[in-house]
Amino acid sequence: MHTSFALLGLVTCLTLSPAWAETTETPPPIDQKSAFLEHLMQRMTLEEKIGQLRLISIGPDMPQPQILKEIAAGRIGGTFNSISRAENRPLQEAAALHSRLKIPIFFAFDVIHGHRTTFPISLGLASSWNLEAIQQAARVSAVEASGDGLDLTFAPMVDISRDPRWGRTSEGFGEDTYLVSRIAEAMVRGYQGSSPSNADSIMASVKHFALYGAVEGGRDYNVVDMSPMRMYQDYLPPYRAAIQAGAGGVMAALNSINGMPATANIWLMQDLLRKDWGFKGLVTSDHGAIWELIRHGVAQDGREAAKLAIKAGISMSMHDSLYRDELPKLIQSGEVSQKELDASVYEVLAAKYDMGLFHDPFRRIGEASGDQDPKSEQRLNREAARQIARQSLVLLKNEQNRLPLAKSSTIALIGPLADSPIDMLGSWSGAGRHQQTVTLRQGMQQALGAEAKLLYALGANLTGNQSIIDYLNRFNWAETEVNPDPRNAEQLLAEALEVAQKADVIVAAVGESRGMSHESSSRTQLTLPDTQKALLKALKATGKPLVLVLMNGRPLALEWEQENADAILETWFSGTEGGNAIADVLFGDYNPSGKLPISFPRSVGQIPTYYNRLRIGRPAPLDPKEPGNYTSQYFEEPNGPLYPFGHGLSYTQFQLSDMQLSSLEMTADQSLEARITLKNTGDRAGETVVQLYIRDEAASIVRPVKELKGFQKIQLQPGEQQVVRFPITEELLKFYNAQLEYKAEPGVFQVQIGLDSQQVQHQNFSLKP
Repeated sequence: MHTSFALLGLVTCLTLSPAWAETTETPPPIDQKSAFLEHLMQRMTLEEKIGQLRLISIGPDMPQPQILKEIAAGRIGGTFNSISRAENRPLQEAAALHSRLKIPIFFAFDVIHGHRTTFPISLGLASSWNLEAIQQAARVSAVEASGDGLDLTFAPMVDISRDPRWGRTSEGFGEDTYLVSRIAEAMVRGYQGSSPSNADSIMASVKHFALYGAVEGGRDYNVVDMSPMRMYQDYLPPYRAAIQAGAGGVMAALNSINGMPATANIWLMQDLLRKDWGFKGLVTSDHGAIWELIRHGVAQDGREAAKLAIKAGISMSMHDSLYRDELPKLIQSGEVSQKELDASVYEVLAAKYDMGLFHDPFRRIGEASGDQDPKSEQRLNREAARQIARQSLVLLKNEQNRLPLAKSSTIALIGPLADSPIDMLGSWSGAGRHQQTVTLRQGMQQALGAEAKLLYALGANLTGNQSIIDYLNRFNWAETEVNPDPRNAEQLLAEALEVAQKADVIVAAVGESRGMSHESSSRTQLTLPDTQKALLKALKATGKPLVLVLMNGRPLALEWEQENADAILETWFSGTEGGNAIADVLFGDYNPSGKLPISFPRSVGQIPTYYNRLRIGRPAPLDPKEPGNYTSQYFEEPNGPLYPFGHGLSYTQFQLSDMQLSSLEMTADQSLEARITLKNTGDRAGETVVQLYIRDEAASIVRPVKELKGFQKIQLQPGEQQVVRFPITEELLKFYNAQLEYKAEPGVFQVQIGLDSQQVQHQNFSLKP
């Protein structure tokens, strides 16, 4: 039955789409997209049109028998959270074979940083500063997801995040507009391949549009109040970059923007997205967001909420019934026009067309005879996961070259995250299974073999706060998230100290559980939980070398740790092969090359600490040792971040020298080249990221102290050097002025090149009128 859809290109127009099975009228050829879809819409009833706008999840309130009836009746346009071909096949059969017009449905899921194979969390992927690796992660994810019959992912998540208290910091790519924009493009290319209609591709739906990462106080779902200049300059570009890269979908944010929720925001969804940016794809609400317009206080009831959302341009309603219940009456009364309804319906049908579903509704589902066990080990892409995870690790400190560890030593591995497979996956790990994840303990043991002795102790529970444990377990991701050891703190610590005394070096695996860096998991503190802090202080008191392996989904405040640990390795949540990847770095089988995509504050009181802050009239001294008098500072602690944006060490040393500009002036139609020599002055091969920053010395509005405008990841052998070149064009100098005009202004610009955002070499040039 399903094979016939694969032969559509070989038969007559009448056979091209099952939607025309009930009519003798010859439809337009299927390759004439607009005519084909408009002809279909002419045959749809009002109920069928509204049905296309509903995105429904199978669950307690919509069990499979009911959803099959709804689909066959043409009352559902797509589903999410059914993630196997066996699950999706009967749903597609109900739509494409048994509904009146045979309109296929699509299947969506949150494929964020992997599908069956889990890659590092998005913040970890960004730490690689390797666009090819990031695109590969998305491509592998798309192949696995499409192999499960999925058509669309609600990703990439490109919200700029400058307040690490926000739980969804883990899901994004950091604080910098330029870096996140480039990653957004890479992710879209990876998901969609050469076309979202390919059988091994899925459509990308960029989120959360817009400004979700700027919620006040870092508190999830909170309000955003922001000037248009800051929106256009800092927060909107990553969404636009994803759209320009071809993303077929956009998901609306849950927050309000300057008093209007995104789900009802006509300026955002119509004027900016569709008219100014020319977006022609599918716009969906977030989960239950249309109903939440009542809670926002901009709709008095469900009828008004549905009206506001459809007029704003929310074409698909995720997980609520308001479109089904209210749109018929709104159309009948004329409060919502037929034209407005049809515009949304066309968007949904066009997205399905672009996914290739009208040509073959079963192109990703296939025949039942080809089904595999979706949880099969053979489906995993372990080598890619390990390679990419290694690149995501950031060496924050390495006093006296404490790392890499000698495989001949006796090592004490201690900490609540040393052997926690579920936490290795990180938040939004989709279809990943913790049973297939390599923990740090497993990875280190495999790396050592019989060469050395690995001792282990838990040392402390993740936290001693029962209310926090109860909160984290309330998420109920299929099973209990946090399972404290029933022994008391004194017993756990005594065991850890006994193990530590037998070792040459201590490796402490500490940080957050994955649920602590997740949606709705905003924090008021960024320090390690008290149980872990006490463990570290006791381990430090042994006098043994202390190496910290951090696992977390956000920047943490680590002043004590920076002062007292011999080495610190940031591993984020590194995914299916995380334990092996971390072991590769700890033992020197891989030289770390990651760089921070987000600044680490010294304390929560320093937030926000992003590097590209606007210039001010009374800046604090650049040297933290200098006292500041009547300058912008906090007097209790040194100014500036603990670890700056772009920071990351290596087991070798790199040196930059001989920075030059090809010219000291240019005009708008010209370009110049910045070049610098990078040399590996150490004794082993390694990679580093050379970073280009530009500072506008004087402009019509206040501009940032510097902005990332380019980067290159370079690998060099010991003693090898390379000239690194960056072209500088007028495009890199443009910004949004007070009139929201995107242009460059003549004047002096400072070019800065460094291995992080703080330690740079610089030289000036002039842009002439």
